[in-house]
Amino acid sequence: MLIGFTMMNVNRGAEYEVWQELVKISGVTRAVHVFGEFDYVAIIEANELSELNRVVDDIKLIQGVTTTRTFVEHQLPFMKK
Repeated sequence: MLIGFTMMNVNRGAEYEVWQELVKISGVTRAVHVFGEFDYVAIIEANELSELNRVVDDIKLIQGVTTTRTFVEHQLPFMKK
């Protein structure tokens, strides 16, 4: 299981519409509004990298999303359960 974190900026006034579309995307397990450099963080769960890429591509297609930056979780050996 891969976990991705996609930070995004949205046009002012489009926050509600973007959130409505984010939560519809399969693979997005949580979407949170944040303060700071970005407006939203979407947490993505995927079985493989190509699936995570598809979810990020779907996010980029949402009207009102202006920029995205995605980070993929990496567990170091000492972090394993």
